[in-house]
Amino acid sequence: MRRAFSPVCTWWVVPIGEAGYIWPHMIRSMTGFGRAEGVVHDRKFTVEVRSLNSKQLDLFLKLPSLLKDRENEVRQRVGERVVRGKAEVAIGIEGTQLVKRTTFDKELVQAYHTELKAIRDQVDPNAPTDLFAQVLRLPDVTNTSAERLNDAEWTAVFALVDEALRGFDSFRTAEGGRLRTEIAARVASISTLLEQVGAADKGRADRTRERLLGKLADLGARVDNDRFEQELIFYLEKMDMTEEMVRLRSHCTYFIETMDQPEAQGRKLGFIAQEMGREINTLGSKANDAAIQQVVVRMKDELEKVKEQVLNVL
Repeated sequence: MRRAFSPVCTWWVVPIGEAGYIWPHMIRSMTGFGRAEGVVHDRKFTVEVRSLNSKQLDLFLKLPSLLKDRENEVRQRVGERVVRGKAEVAIGIEGTQLVKRTTFDKELVQAYHTELKAIRDQVDPNAPTDLFAQVLRLPDVTNTSAERLNDAEWTAVFALVDEALRGFDSFRTAEGGRLRTEIAARVASISTLLEQVGAADKGRADRTRERLLGKLADLGARVDNDRFEQELIFYLEKMDMTEEMVRLRSHCTYFIETMDQPEAQGRKLGFIAQEMGREINTLGSKANDAAIQQVVVRMKDELEKVKEQVLNVL
């Protein structure tokens, strides 16, 4: 379709028709930038969209006076596409200066002048007063209006806004791909460390039993073997980490699956990361084993890096 302007854009997307665009099923970053420019009615319009991470949508518009009456349309369209983040949209104009037209309410000027002249004649007919100058200072005598775009021109400018937003989305998607690679590697590292915890846990009961027997021997205490075994079983049940390991493994799998969903998943990934943290903390409190606790510390370090990156996910 021919357009009434010549946009110059520095991004690329895959079109599917005039209005739709294909986006890969992956996470997107809240950091983004898009730019488009084109000529409309001998003026060059430039549209820039940029954003950083934020918990909510925080949108700031910088529009020229020529477009102030279109602010709601721009805000609605940008809000739909940005979704979340601290975003700024700036539209600039180069070219012919805006034309301002000043009109006078002739009937009102005449009425003011007649009334003031009547007052002067009544008070002091010889008073040296420039009535006309006084009239021009009174309210509503003049009306100054700036030039406005017609519907066809606004359609062309609004199309530039969409062009910039597509570039913005493309940037976010590309940045999201980088985030996904890094986050997935961190989650995979947690899964690998979890396997190490599982391997170390296999001999933990025997090591715990030997350690307790050694302490009793050092104390020279005499114990009933049956009672000792009962207490040991109760103690080991409290230390059992099977459920935590199963849940953490499930959370890691769910985390990766969620990253590949098409809609915005940043908040959901944050919630899953919190649940992963709870399971890792419980593993550390139950471990009572130096080797396992060292692995848990490494898991916590990886998870903190995951959380930092998730803050940038849309």
